[in-house]
Parts: sequence; C-alpha cells; structure tokens
Amino acid sequence: MFCSTILYRNAAETQTSSPARKKADLTGRLGVWWVIAVLMMCGTSGCATARYLQDRPIRDNALESSLQLLRWRGPEISERTQHTLRRYGLNETYQSDSNICIHQLRTLHRQNLDPELTYAVSELAYVEGKKAERLGRTSDAMNHYGIALTTSYRYLFGPQLADVRNQYDPQFRAVCDLYNESLEDLLRVLCAENRLRPGQTYTIQTADRKFVIRTEMRGAWKPDEFDRYEFVSDYDIKTLRNRHTTFGLGVPLVAVRKPRGANDSREKYYPEGLSYAVTALLRCSTGNEGEYAAATELLPSTGNSESSVRLASHNVPNRNFANEDPNETPVCVLEFFDPLRANQIKLANDWVPLETDLTTPLAYFLDSPEYRKRDRATEGLLDPDDAQQKRGLYMLEPYDPNRIPVLMVHGLWSSPLTWMDMFNDLRSFPEIRQRYQFWFYLYPSGQPFWLSATQLRSDLFAMRQTFDATGQDRAIDNMVLVGHSMGGLISRMQTIDSGDDFWNIVSNQPKEKLRGPPQDVNRLVSALEFRPNKSISRVVTIGTPHRGSDLANSATRWLAGKIIKLPKMAISTSNRLTRANPGFFRDTRLLTEANAVDSLAPDSPIFPVMLKAKTSSDIRYHNIIGVLDDPPVLAGRNYKGDGVVEYDSAKMEDVKSELVVDATHTTLHMTGKAIFEVRRILLEHLREVDSEDRLAWDAPTRTPLVADGAAGLISDPRFRYERQAASQSAFQLSGTGDTANRK
Repeated sequence: MFCSTILYRNAAETQTSSPARKKADLTGRLGVWWVIAVLMMCGTSGCATARYLQDRPIRDNALESSLQLLRWRGPEISERTQHTLRRYGLNETYQSDSNICIHQLRTLHRQNLDPELTYAVSELAYVEGKKAERLGRTSDAMNHYGIALTTSYRYLFGPQLADVRNQYDPQFRAVCDLYNESLEDLLRVLCAENRLRPGQTYTIQTADRKFVIRTEMRGAWKPDEFDRYEFVSDYDIKTLRNRHTTFGLGVPLVAVRKPRGANDSREKYYPEGLSYAVTALLRCSTGNEGEYAAATELLPSTGNSESSVRLASHNVPNRNFANEDPNETPVCVLEFFDPLRANQIKLANDWVPLETDLTTPLAYFLDSPEYRKRDRATEGLLDPDDAQQKRGLYMLEPYDPNRIPVLMVHGLWSSPLTWMDMFNDLRSFPEIRQRYQFWFYLYPSGQPFWLSATQLRSDLFAMRQTFDATGQDRAIDNMVLVGHSMGGLISRMQTIDSGDDFWNIVSNQPKEKLRGPPQDVNRLVSALEFRPNKSISRVVTIGTPHRGSDLANSATRWLAGKIIKLPKMAISTSNRLTRANPGFFRDTRLLTEANAVDSLAPDSPIFPVMLKAKTSSDIRYHNIIGVLDDPPVLAGRNYKGDGVVEYDSAKMEDVKSELVVDATHTTLHMTGKAIFEVRRILLEHLREVDSEDRLAWDAPTRTPLVADGAAGLISDPRFRYERQAASQSAFQLSGTGDTANRK
C-alpha cells in the first residue's frame, strides 16, 4: 500500500541504562540512512503501486463445471437435461441434429406446463450457443443465447409455471445461472460490436428470428454517462482484502465514466478514469399484465429502501408463452441498475435480488493508468509544490444531495489509496451506503499540517459553492471527517476556534499592523486563524499524534529538511512579509522553514494551542488508537503505542468514544476492528441526526424542501425518513445476500 513505512520511534527513550541508549541511538541512525536509501530510490524511479486487478485467462462462468464449458470437445448438457430428452424420446434426435431437437422441445414446451422442458430448452440453447460461438458463428450464437435468455426468464417469472416451479430445487438456481450467463454472452457480442448504448433500441437479426432490445438507465445516470463497459467476470481482485457481492439476477459490469468536459465546474471532483458498479438485467414479457419494463420514478424511500421504482406499463399486448409463436419478434428491455441505490427489483410481483459486485469496479479504477498518475504519495511528500496541481476533494460516485458526506483525510507520506479497504468494506453495508457518500482529500503531505488544514477549509468552501451554492442540501451540514495520522490533525483543525492564539505564536504585534501586499497579508492571517466549519458535525481521528510524535526528532527533522521541498508560494509569501516587517515576528523559522515533519515535533508550539482551543458543543469526536500488544524489542517493555504515535499523544479527553486496537501505525485504519468501529460511529451519527430531524419536523414552521416536485426527488433527507407511507416499491436496497469474500 505504501512505498515504505515510517521508522519506529527512537526506542532509547524508554531505556535508562547508558549502553542501551547508545545502542538505540545507533539503531536510529541506521534507520535514518535506511530511510534515505528508500527515498532516493523512490525519488529517482518512483514507487510501484500495487496492482488491484488481474486479468483472468478465461472469464468466470457459473456454468463452467455443470456444462463442461472448458472441455476440448466442447460443452455438454447436464445429466438432468439428458434425462428429460430420454423421457420425451428426443435423445437420439439431439445426437443427430441439435437444432431439430431444440425445435421439437420448444413445440413440446408450448403444449406442456413442465418446468423440466423449460429448463431443457434453456440449457440446450445455451450449450449450442457456446458451440456456435466457438466456431465463429456469431449470428447463430446470438440466436441461441436469445432463446436461452427468454426461456429462462419465462421459467423464473412466467405465470403459467407459477404453480409448478420449485425454488427449493437446485434447478431453480441453475436457471438463474442460465439467465445470467446467456445475458452476459449476449452483451459481450453487443460490446464487441460497440453497440451497447443505453437509451437506444437494437434490433438483432439472426438466422431464424429477430430480437428487439430497448435499453434504459435506472438511477441518477444519464444515457451518455459512460464511455464503455467491462465485465467483472474478466478480473480477479488483488490487494483489496474483501470482495463484496450479492447473488441474484443480472450481469455485474464495470461502467467507465465519460468526462463531462472542462466547462463543467463539477468535473474536477471526479478523477479521470473513474468507474462505477452497474448491473444489467433484461426484462421480458411473461404474459403477465403485458409489462416489459417501465419509466422510472424515484420516490422517498420507506423502510430499508434507498429508492423505489414505480413501473408504468406500456401499451404492449399480452402474450401467452404457453402458445408462443416461434416466429414472433420478442421485445425486451435491457436495464442498467445502480447497486449503490438498490440491489433488489420487483419482477412479476416477486422481489428479486440483483447480482452485484461493488469491489471490482473500484479495483478497476484504482488499477487504471489515470489513477496511478495522480496517486503518488512520495511525490506529495517530497515535492509539495508539484503535488499542489492534484490537490483537492475527490468523489468516487455521483454527488448525492440526500446522502451525508464522509470525508477521508490521509496522513503523512500517504494518499487516498490508503482508505480503499475501509471504503470498500463500509460501502458493503446497505445501511451505510444508503445514507452516506464517501469523499477523499488529496493534499501535499510534505507541507506543515496547518497549511494543509487551511487549504482543506478553502477546498470545502469551494465544493459547497459548486454543488450547493444556495445551501439547500442539508445532508452536507451533517458531514463526518475521518482522518488518519496527520490527517486527523487536519480534520480536527476544521472544528476549532483558535482565536488569536495561533497568531500569537508567531508575533506579539496586532495583525492590523502587518504591512505588505494585501494578498500576502490575507494569506498569512488566514493560515493562522481558524473558526469551526459549521457543516462538520463529527470527527473520527485514527492514530493521530494530538501532542506530536517522537518520530519527529532532531535526526528525522534534519533529514526531512534536506529532502523535502518547501511550498514555494507559502515560503515566498512569508519571506516577503518578514522582509517588509523587520522585528515583527517572534521566530520566522515557523513561517519559512517548517515542513510536515517539523510540524509534528512534540515541541511544536502549535499543539498546545490546538489542545486548548475552543470547540463547539455540537461536534462529536471519536478516537481510534493503536497500541501494540507485542511492541518491537528495542522499544522496551513499557512502550505503549503503534510504533509511531504513543498512546499518551493519541489520547484525547473530549472524545465521545475511544477504541484501542492492536495494530501498527500504517495498518491501524485498515484493520477490521477499526473499520467496524467507524461503521458503529456512522450508525450512531444517523440515529442522532434522525432524532434531531424528528424534533425539527414537529416544529409548526417546518416545511420540507422539494428540489423537483414533478420528479418526486426529495432534497431534504430528514423528510425522507419521516415519511412512513407504505409504497408499492419496485426497487429497493437490502442486505440480503451481501457477502464479503475475504482473501
């Protein structure tokens, strides 16, 4: 995850004997030279980022084993289908001519309500489709996949089989697999021909029939949102510890986002190459109410639903598949669902879980060349000026005015990449992804943390102006910050009232007497004056040195001063002001020479001011601290900390909760205990937010805010959770079937 970990603290401080101190000092010096060697390698060649995906030589297919898909002689129907063929006297026909066998099976199927026949038709068509595809007969393959797809759909949802299909029969799951795999193979052909575009209608002409497929987006996306689609079954997950999926119907896809263009002010918040999780599902008519698919209307959710989809039937004549004309043109609707909004859909009056994969699209993005160019932790440490170009807030999913932002702030020698395991795991909980959206802050970690805190304050303001200039999105006013290591200090500084205390550190003169260019004066004064950001209501700090770290000793500070380039703008501003105001500042080194390591030194004058600064009673703080059960031998038996930050420095008295985890500093926020604790805090935050909203709702002057009443989109999240009307939801979020496959 990182190019290197930071050295453990100088262990000599816990020893009393002179020999032990000398030995520890020697170890510390050796460690410094080791860091120099690592930094030289990183600075000259760049540190290779871990790979997040690995291409599969053969795509994952749930039918691979049962149908012998990899057999060199070609796939083979299952024993159960062979039994059906023998039962209806078609075994020899299949051996001599599979096409005639399929035709006769479909004729029998129209005359008999036997699920075994329905299953046999679907499986036989799929097998023949694979054979045709292997021989390069694309048209024949698409024809067979279409038969397998519509027949399996009819097995699952056709009213004619309602009384005879058995969901406890393993065959039922096998039919689900036939539906999913035949749909995926059909989509692969469309993608290969670059014809898969939501909002379009496609007519697929095969040798003996024609299919009409209309495509629709289900969610907040626009039809032209994506540049291309990839299939999750083509990839294996690497590096990320868990793969979060749900099992059901549909084909999980990686949808690669298409940039809107430089003229859109929101575009800078979405990193290039961003990809989303999408599930494709084909809805066919079953002769039930004549519905193929419908226009989507989002409604306030009820219960555990994130959103609902109301199905409005089209004027399509009812079709009775028991008397289906094989020459009739099937018309189906291919729908693209957002699994973050819902992972269940109502089909033929049944709630059906969607097959989803949240992790592979994330890994695909992290593995993209565009992201690798942007995410360079060492560059941000050694050359803050160059890293300024990439600084900012980043969103990995579309901005949602109704979900509470959780902003994650990395630490020294790090980047947003460090949060991906926590982000991946937290998002797997429906109750979390239903109410929260996750943002990430990238900043040059080599500069003093108070300068980064100033920039974050400015970047948060710019974000609000871009997405919610009128201040109507109340979810933003319940924002949660989660900071690791130095990121915890940057996060906490967004909530303190420093008064003039920071200014008094550098000068005993009034700010009003400072002379110089107005922009320079404003920049310096702003960096030394903090007021609470009222949009932030909770802060979680993880492994944060609230009183500094002994790692920032004379040796490491000397080293940092040699290799870290100080921010040119900040230094030039300070130099101009110090020259224009001789004798005005107490100690100019804090303004002109300090870097990130200097700022973390325990003797830094910043920490006492931060510790005594006023905070709002409305802000809740939480703390997660690393304490090694088995610390390094050189640290001594009495050492209590994570190897970088001691417990006494990380502990805070004003926190609402504290969790101690046995973990090193660089892995603390990736542990299951820390992630689950953040989940607990976020759920606690929801309970408090909803409780306050209920009180506000009861007030006689309270009026819900509606952004677009015609579309039914409610911009006030508090209104959403007060509404208790039971609706005929056709699209909802549920935890059913959500799994985390630990590597």
